[in-house]
Amino acid sequence: MKKLTGYILLSVMIFLCAVSLSCAKQQNENMVLVNGGTFAMGSPSSEIDRDIDEMQRQITVSSFYIGIYQVTQAEYIDIMKKNHSKFKGEKLPVESISWYHAIEYCNRLSQSRGLNPVYLIEEKGIMWDRGANGYRLPTEAEWEYACRAGTSTPFNTGDNLTTSQANYDGNYPYNNGGQGEFLEKTVPVGSYPANSFGLFDMHGNVFEWCWDWHDYYRHDTEPDPIGPASGSYRVIRGGSWTNGAKTLRSASRGIYIPGDGNERIGLRLVRNVR
Repeated sequence: MKKLTGYILLSVMIFLCAVSLSCAKQQNENMVLVNGGTFAMGSPSSEIDRDIDEMQRQITVSSFYIGIYQVTQAEYIDIMKKNHSKFKGEKLPVESISWYHAIEYCNRLSQSRGLNPVYLIEEKGIMWDRGANGYRLPTEAEWEYACRAGTSTPFNTGDNLTTSQANYDGNYPYNNGGQGEFLEKTVPVGSYPANSFGLFDMHGNVFEWCWDWHDYYRHDTEPDPIGPASGSYRVIRGGSWTNGAKTLRSASRGIYIPGDGNERIGLRLVRNVR
């Protein structure tokens, strides 16, 4: 009986250690679980400074893990062994990376952690294995859902955004709000308050690459949309340190050539829930 009790206790201890290690790994990855749901993607016709490609529609997304912070230069260098960024600093977001750099980083990071790479890189293009468990870029729908964090206002902070809440060009406030600072550079990730999902810098600091090609939204309401099959520009979201506040709106859609990068564009990681 004593041997049986000892065996049970040992089994429990091993299980608890495994759980502890798993939790520690999740904490080290700096990712949080975002539970899926349905939301109004885009902006209402009444939203000030809305663009014509923000047609509002009801979209459902599945649950996913997303990075609490934008990927830092230290994290990028650790995997890629180089740094494209204009503003140098380990805790600053990596920037000046192309969409293809971001894709390669996701795959290499996945391999370094024993996960299945999401992207198949071929001469004819980039294929996405939607069943893989590795790191990837968010879809545009996932990004906006995470940014909004349950809100329907222009920003996840409400009807306006100040330079004490995000890094942007305060000379160009939203909707005649008060002017603020213009730092003229990026700042360390997590320098401003998080949204209610616990995510930092969803507004400002650097734009974030998304998976999607840019086009006008389709009229259907398919779950987990991934955008058109082809295009000329990939979507970037969130605005940056050099933009006015209107570009930081939750619904605002930026675009950029996937083969190029600049000091305004970085990335944030996502993983499937499996």
